[in-house]
Amino acid sequence: QVQLVESGGGLVQAGGSLRLSCAASGRTFSRYAMGWFRQAPGQEREFAATISKTGGNTYYADSVKGRFTISRDNAKNTVYLQMNSLKPEDTAVYYCAGSRAPWGVTTNEYEYWGQGTQVTVSS
Repeated sequence: QVQLVESGGGLVQAGGSLRLSCAASGRTFSRYAMGWFRQAPGQEREFAATISKTGGNTYYADSVKGRFTISRDNAKNTVYLQMNSLKPEDTAVYYCAGSRAPWGVTTNEYEYWGQGTQVTVSS
């Protein structure tokens, strides 16, 4: 069992940056691929980024590629999402998730979810 807690959300102006963190409980963090998803009001939860168990591979949605960077520190049981050049359309609740699969881009591939952190980008 893995428990995930996100932090770092907030209100930022367009063009600004935020770094989200997701702290995992337990000693098996390195066994899970990790992902970040986001959900805007009235919309489905969508994939943003994923990172493999060792951190050697990453993959991004086209909408965030070149602006967001996912990373992890297995010694600290933490995964990060650095978000730069933020746009109003990035406004959403951001969730981190853990998967036993090598990695995943759909919600069905993830077994563990955090409670989410709100990111609001003003224009």
